[in-house]
Amino acid sequence: MRRMILAFLLAGVFSLPCAADDAANIRNAKAMMSAINARDLSALDEFIAPDMLRHSAATPNVIVTNLAEFKAFLRTDFATVSDSVQKIDVIFGGDDYVAVRARYIGTQDGPMGPFPASGKSLELPFVGILRFEDGKIVEMWVEWDNLSALSQLGHFPPPQK
Repeated sequence: MRRMILAFLLAGVFSLPCAADDAANIRNAKAMMSAINARDLSALDEFIAPDMLRHSAATPNVIVTNLAEFKAFLRTDFATVSDSVQKIDVIFGGDDYVAVRARYIGTQDGPMGPFPASGKSLELPFVGILRFEDGKIVEMWVEWDNLSALSQLGHFPPPQK
């Protein structure tokens, strides 16, 4: 009976998420954000799977289904807010997921869709959830308040005609 209980307990221990993997995923998430802040898009190959998916209700018309499209999305973002940085406020992980609450900070010095460069700064809180497989990000969900961004940049409310 004791052997059976011990086997059951050991099976439970070995089925728990590996804390070392959780820590590695958190390190990789931080390194990904540092690479983005440094504009080192080639470094993303180390942290993101080639067939990754990005989901965001904040940008419903932006479809990102692989790493190359994600890099193109980032290049467009850099052209819009060339001094943008992402600062992590809270990060934690477990079970192949990492959650981040962070701030996107910068000045809109390029066009953003239909909106011309405003020259105004924004500090925009956002949340992200990253799913990892074999140490690489395979899926991400990123959300923020577009109305807050547009207001800070002077695009909302729209000008009266």
